Amino acid sequence: MRRSKLSSVLAGGLASLVLAALAVPGGAEADDTFVAGAAGVGDSYFPANGNGGYDVDNYDLAVRYDPLPGMLGGVATVTAKATQDLARFNLDLVGLTVREVTVDGAAARFTRAGQELEITPAAGVTKGRNFTVVVRYDGIPDPLLSGSEARGFFRTLTGAVFVGQPFAATAWYPVNDHPRDRATYTVAVDVPAGLTGVSNGALVDQRSAGNRTVFTWRSDDAMASYLSTLAVGDFDLKAYSRNGVRYWDAVDRILGPGYARAALDQQPMVLDTLASMFGPYPFDIGGAIVHSADAQFALETQTRPVYSPKFFAEGGAGVGVIVHELAHQWFGDNLRLADWRNIWINEGFATYAQWLFNERTGAQSADAAFTKAWADYADDAEFWAVRIGDPGAQNIFNGAVYVRGAMTLHQLRRVVGDKTFFKVIRSWATSRAGTAVTIEEFITHAETVSGRDLGQFFDVWLFTGVKPTLPGPGGPAAL
Repeated sequence: MRRSKLSSVLAGGLASLVLAALAVPGGAEADDTFVAGAAGVGDSYFPANGNGGYDVDNYDLAVRYDPLPGMLGGVATVTAKATQDLARFNLDLVGLTVREVTVDGAAARFTRAGQELEITPAAGVTKGRNFTVVVRYDGIPDPLLSGSEARGFFRTLTGAVFVGQPFAATAWYPVNDHPRDRATYTVAVDVPAGLTGVSNGALVDQRSAGNRTVFTWRSDDAMASYLSTLAVGDFDLKAYSRNGVRYWDAVDRILGPGYARAALDQQPMVLDTLASMFGPYPFDIGGAIVHSADAQFALETQTRPVYSPKFFAEGGAGVGVIVHELAHQWFGDNLRLADWRNIWINEGFATYAQWLFNERTGAQSADAAFTKAWADYADDAEFWAVRIGDPGAQNIFNGAVYVRGAMTLHQLRRVVGDKTFFKVIRSWATSRAGTAVTIEEFITHAETVSGRDLGQFFDVWLFTGVKPTLPGPGGPAAL
């Protein structure tokens, strides 16, 4: 993050979606072996996020959005596998009204408490069994608040965008909302004629009937829920292909002709440059969403990052933020967090990727960027007080996580040397592709590849709330 199928027609009111049960053994009468799935995965910072007892394979979302009056309607079909004998289980959903829930075609009881949608199927779900949950819901979405900061849902000048971190998906569909449980997606968005609905992945269908149009997007590469997005608006949607990657760029027309185009045209070059350092681009889809909301950040939503228009305003070329969000496709999307405490392996890496990109393209060396940051924060005790390896929930987007995070990687480069450093980074991105990772795993990886004990180094740079001491002239590049 950078701060500053439709399977049934949705007509009139949303119709109830009924699916046949999968060809698997039927449910069992609940007994003492059937227990409730956990209402949270126990994340260090956000313990209530996500749920236990099952693993989601796919979300098939059929949503309808009307900017006036701002009504969202949806049918979410969630395909999952039970990881225990389930008497009941939870999904995460904030606001909105749940109208009906079925499990394998049979009506299920449900209750709401905060963000928890607790579902009790007619019969217990046995461990190892695939099952399908269908939730029909509607309402006017509200922003999700983290302190005084809004996230998740934003009205734009021509529609709306659902985006945010560490949680946003709960604002528009029921979900197992934690990066540990990633899934594939199909999103069919039904919008008034003249507007465009955009999500992640490839546009696989577009159909118009009467005064409505349905855009269907499919993501065959599994992703974490916070990396999913939905945008509705008067978008100029540009599709093109470069170097084996298919792009869809959506820019709100209200921003003006050609807005952000010069920067977005650099995406293929940026991906090629990053791939030269980190290994092949993990996906075959790319693109961007530039909305018109008053949301002061960009986010690495998988295959199609979402950008605030301010990044491309006069005086801001926007390529830097594109580099940051595209670097996240390796570090944050393909390699995802196992726990939000590990935010450094997202943001420190993406920030350092900006330094490396500038170095590779001749703009500024990473060493010069480090020197500048060292000088800029020389006497900033608050900056150095943030232990970026465990910053606390309130500090996951603190500037230190980004800048000190990049400085840590540059200092690691100085310690182990260029050849070993790039071997560490590239092999980290490729060998752990598609997995949920931790800082401790990265430290072990770096030590294995470099053949060095780096425990003291990482303790100082990641887990100590003081300014590190750099080695003197001619001294060893240790800390």
